[in-house]
Amino acid sequence: MRFLFPLLTVFALISVPAHAQIERYTFDKAHTQILFFVDHLGFSMSQGEFHNYDGFFEFNRGEPEKSKVEVTIKTDSIDMDHEKWNDHMKNDDFFKVDEFPEMTFKSTGIEVTGDDTANIMGDLTILGVTKPVTLKTVHNKSGVHPFNQKFVAGLSATTTVKRSDFGMTYGLPMIGDDIEIRLEVEGFREGGEVVNE
Repeated sequence: MRFLFPLLTVFALISVPAHAQIERYTFDKAHTQILFFVDHLGFSMSQGEFHNYDGFFEFNRGEPEKSKVEVTIKTDSIDMDHEKWNDHMKNDDFFKVDEFPEMTFKSTGIEVTGDDTANIMGDLTILGVTKPVTLKTVHNKSGVHPFNQKFVAGLSATTTVKRSDFGMTYGLPMIGDDIEIRLEVEGFREGGEVVNE
């Protein structure tokens, strides 16, 4: 049973009642950010963000390897903090939002790397192209939210992908190919308020 301990720690579910086998979390969108960074002509690492997304992360206590994460992101919600730049990112040079209104991530496996860290492997689909990626994930904290009394899990995750692998080649090599993705996630455990935990 010792092999279960780090998995339980990663997903911060040690305090879950014993009868609960699958714990499902939905995103707290006020405190979740989907960020990316790209080299802009060597002058800076420009930052963008997606605001419109849905999904969940789930921990299976009985079969931890079946835990999963799924996210669907609306590509037209991209925000580079500049209207003309946003419009360019949405057109056929980049995300082609009319043809490909969504991109997705679906986990395929979990590898525990420490008491509070794990690699979440999954399939990332952009522009209709699917590639495997690994999210290096850190469990930050879990517990009862002091204001709304719900059980919350907080995670940070990072990965780097090449946009050219998905067919997004505009501006190469002046505009960077390597895209650093950073996720800051808070999720509410489904089931509402916590009672006697």
